Amino acid sequence: MARPVEAEGISRRDLVAMSEAGESRARSDFVAVEEPLEIRVDGETVAVTMRTPGQDADLALGFLFAEGIIAGPDDVGSVAHCGHPGEEGYGNVVEVRSAGGHRIDPERVLEGARWSTTTSACGVCGRRSIDGLLSRCAPLAREGRLAPEQVVRAMARLSAAQPIFARTGGLHASAVFDADGEVLASAEDVGRHNAVDKAVGSLLRGRQLGVARPLGPRPALLAVSGRASFEIVQKATAARIPVVASVSAPSSLAVDLAAGAGLTLVGFARGDRFNVYANAWRLGGSAAAEPALPAATGRTDP
Repeated sequence: MARPVEAEGISRRDLVAMSEAGESRARSDFVAVEEPLEIRVDGETVAVTMRTPGQDADLALGFLFAEGIIAGPDDVGSVAHCGHPGEEGYGNVVEVRSAGGHRIDPERVLEGARWSTTTSACGVCGRRSIDGLLSRCAPLAREGRLAPEQVVRAMARLSAAQPIFARTGGLHASAVFDADGEVLASAEDVGRHNAVDKAVGSLLRGRQLGVARPLGPRPALLAVSGRASFEIVQKATAARIPVVASVSAPSSLAVDLAAGAGLTLVGFARGDRFNVYANAWRLGGSAAAEPALPAATGRTDP
C-alpha cells in the first residue's frame, strides 16, 4: 500500500527483500516521486513531461528557453501553479504568462507540435526534427578555458547536489559552475533533461542567462549524472555554457553537435581522469586532439 510523501520528491513504498536462497522479509523504502507536469503558456498547453516535483517554475522556464519559445526572463511576466492547494492534482500544472507588452508565441517555434506527452527520458520535446534544434545552436565563442582540475572538482561536488538521490538512488542531477568553481545552480529529477532545465531555469530567474548584462558570474561548466545525450548538449549550447561534463558516455549525436557548436564535451569523468570528445583546446588540450580510442567493450574507462 502506498504511503504519503515524506518530503518533496520523496515517497515511501512497501517491498519484499529477497535473497538468492529464497529468503524474504517485508520492509519499506524511500523512492523518488515521478508525476506529470503540464506546462502552459498564456492558457495553452505546450507540453506535458514526467518529472520529480520541485523547482517546477525553473523547469518550465528552462524548457521554454531551450526550445527557443522564450529568449530570456524579460519575456515572462509570471510563473505559477494553477489551482489551489488541497485540490486534486494541484501542483501538476504550471502556467507561464507573457510579460506586459510582449506575447510568447510557442506556435512560431513548435509549428503545431504541442500537447506532446514526454517521458522522464525524453529531452527533444515538442519539436518536429533534430534539424530544427541544430539550426538554433549558434557556435559558442572561442573562450571560456578551464583547467582540467576544475572539471575533476566539479564532478566531485556534483554528489552534493543529490540529496534525494542519496535517500532513493533514483534521480539524476545537474549542477552549473562558474569559472571559479562555485555552484551557480543545481537540481535533481527523474529525467536528465529535466534536471538541466531546472538548473537553467534557476539561472534565468536570477537573470544570469538570457539578458544583455547578466547579473553575477557567467556559467562556465555544466556537470551531469548519467550519459551525455544530444538534448543535454543542445540545452547547454542554448544556455551558452561552454563545457559539459558527464560521469558516463556521450552519444554520437551529442559529440557531433558539441563539435559543431564549439562546446567542450567531457565523458567518463570519474576520479581524476576523463575523456574529451570535442573541443579539447578549452581544457588545455590540442585543438586537433582525438578522444581516447574505445576498448573492445565499446567504451573507455579513464
